[in-house]
Formats: sequence, C-alpha cells, structure tokens
Amino acid sequence: MFSLLCGLMSLCALGRGQSATNGQLDDGKRYICRAIPLSGDPTCPVTLLPELNVGGQEEELRNTVMQLRETILQQKEMISKQIGTINELTTKLSLCASTTDDRKYDKGTSWGKEKQNTMGDVPRDPNDSIDSMGKTMQGLKDRLENLEQQHLRANVSGASFPTELRDLLQRRLGELEKQLLKKVSNLEEEKSMLSNATAEYRLKTESTLSALVNRISELEKGGGDFKSPEQFKLSLPQRTNYLYGRVTKTLPEMYAFTLCMWLKSSASPGIGTPFSYGVPGQANEIVLIEWGNNPIELLINDKVAQLPLEVRDGKWHHICIAWTTRDGQWDAYQDGGKLGSGDNLAAWHPIKPGGVIILGQEQDVVGGRFDAGQAFVGELSQVNIWDRVLKPVEIQSMANCSSYIPGNVISWLASNVEVFGRGAFKRPMETCQERLPKA
Repeated sequence: MFSLLCGLMSLCALGRGQSATNGQLDDGKRYICRAIPLSGDPTCPVTLLPELNVGGQEEELRNTVMQLRETILQQKEMISKQIGTINELTTKLSLCASTTDDRKYDKGTSWGKEKQNTMGDVPRDPNDSIDSMGKTMQGLKDRLENLEQQHLRANVSGASFPTELRDLLQRRLGELEKQLLKKVSNLEEEKSMLSNATAEYRLKTESTLSALVNRISELEKGGGDFKSPEQFKLSLPQRTNYLYGRVTKTLPEMYAFTLCMWLKSSASPGIGTPFSYGVPGQANEIVLIEWGNNPIELLINDKVAQLPLEVRDGKWHHICIAWTTRDGQWDAYQDGGKLGSGDNLAAWHPIKPGGVIILGQEQDVVGGRFDAGQAFVGELSQVNIWDRVLKPVEIQSMANCSSYIPGNVISWLASNVEVFGRGAFKRPMETCQERLPKA
C-alpha cells in the first residue's frame, strides 16, 4: 500500500516537471494520475477538475496523506493482533497433536481429568458456574429491592410528588391535626363533667347507703322499741321528692272501703299528699291530697271530691274517709265526727287491685315520679284500710281512744311499712291520750 502511494506521488511529480520543462503553457486544467497495470491499456484517462489554487491543492494532499497514514497504522496494529492469535492457535494445535500421539501409543492409559488439555483454558466446575450465577442473580435481586425501597421512601417523603399534591397533603394533615386537638379538648371537658357527675353520684350513693343502714337497723330491732306493733309513727320532716313510706301489701278489688289515719302537719301552703294508691293505667286510683290553698281533696279513679277537713294546725287529728261504688257515696270524718258527705264520686267504679300504696308522695306513675311540691310534711300513724264502710260509732271509738280496730285489708304494722330517703324514720308513737286535742 505504501509503495503504491509513493508511485502515485512520483508519477504526478514527473508530469508536472515535464510540463514545466517543455515550456508548455498552463491551460488551467488539472489532471488525476492513476496507476495502470502492465497488462492494461496504456492510455491514461484524463479527468478534468475545477480550477484550484496552489494552497488548496497542497492542503488537500496533506489531508489525504494523513488519512492514509492513520489507515496504515490501524492495519499494522490489526495485523499484529492477528499474528499473535495465529501463534496462540498454533501452540494449542501442537499441544493437541502431542496429546493425540501420547494416547495413540499408550492405549492402556485412562483418559482422566489429569490427561485432559483445554488448550490453556482454565477448567471450570459446573457447580462453580451455578454458584456464580446464583450469586449474580442474588446481587441483582438485592439491587432491585434496594431500588424499590428507595422509590418507596421517595414516595413517602413526597420527593417524587408534584408540588400541588404535596401542598394538598400538608393542608389535609393540618386539618386532621386541628380535628384531633378539638377531639382531645372535648374529651377533657367530658372527663371533667364525668368527674363532677361521679362525685355527685358518690354523695347520693353514700346518702342512700346511710339511709339503708338506718332502715336495716330499724328492721333488726323489729319494733322492739314500740309498745305494740302498731304503736309507731312515720316521720317525714322535709318537703322533698325522695322521703316517703311504702306499704308492702296491696289492695284487692274493692267496691267499698274506709281509710282511717292519725295525721299531724303544720305545712303551708297545703299539707301535701299523705296517701296515694296507683294501679297500672291509673296512678290516681285513690289519692288524699291538699296542695296550695285548696281544701283537702279525695280522688278516686281521677275523679275529685273536696272534703271539709282542716288539719293544718300542727296538731294530731284522726280522719276517716268512707266510700262505696254504689252512687259514688262518700263520707268524711275528723276527730270522730262526720264533717261532710257527698255522692257521684266515681260511681259504680270498682277499686282495681294489684297497685302500690305510697305514704307521703303523689304518684305520677305507679310507684314513682314524685313531685316535691305535692309531698307530705309531718307525721302519720295507724293508717288502716277496710273493704267496707265503717259505722260512725266504730270511727268515733278509735278517735276518742276507747278502742283500736286494725284494718282487715291493710293494717298498721312496722313490718308492713318500708321507709325511703335519708331523714325519714319510724319512731315510737305517743299514747292515744297525748294525741287527743286539748279541750
């Protein structure tokens, strides 16, 4: 290649020298010189080139020479590498040939791992290859997991979130924080209210327990402090909705009755409700009540009759109320004498059975829902009920202490009366003579 280049350059230089020697004029044309084989046509084809100046021609030739030189150097390097490869292959073929000759002339020798020749390559164990591949795959797996974790952390931290989404999340977190603080504040308030309610409930419970202890003490005494089972009184000193007595027995169905009691009260205005009997569906089945500035009233099946009784003087009085369903006839007695009578009070209505008798409170529902404004304030004793109309002489004998007749339906016994509310007590009763009004 190099000799061909030198020939071309010599030929071109010779042409230029002859042209100048012969004294021919330069016609401005430029020619390209080509090498012609010996067996070829001696005619040199001429190719016209555009007019070039001398500086441009020299620069073009210089560039061409540099390109050819670089090509020659690359080919020389390639040839050197190929020569090395050929030498290596020749050595390996020689080793193979020698091994074949040894095997040919020494047939008794086994071809084992010691006789193997791999032409200079390092022998490889399949297990080593598998382990290597496994390690490579494990490494790739670890790198993949690492990338996934980095991506997840980037998502959580918001690094890859758009600015709008990050702002939205921050606002949402701020709102949630405010809601949480508000909830905590509400819980603190509820806790404070609950603590106050608990303290109030504890005081109420202690009061109830104290009353229960007193009640148990009275039951354990069994009326031993009383001269006789009926010689006790129920004391209700305050106008509340939780002080009252309850009769443990109930009434049967009745078509007539007589209710008698000893009563002492100086409450104003009105003594309240000394007696009430309520049944399911009718809380005012039998009620004796004085409220406000109204006179004492008798209610039967929620029908009302006003009684000409006056007991608001702080003294003991014996009162009796007799009623029959026939024509609704009623009579009112005070201190043994009849002060009034009437009719058409719940005529032909039988008294319903199975109700609750409360002393000292008016029932809005059976056995409960008391109103402090209608509570009785004072003392009660010998509350008895008969299922008939007593004779006037019987009522007078009880009022002047000449006899005592217990009720055949409800009798006044310490074991028949329960006391509720702290401050309500069963106490020994004064003698009958002490209860009589002074002349």
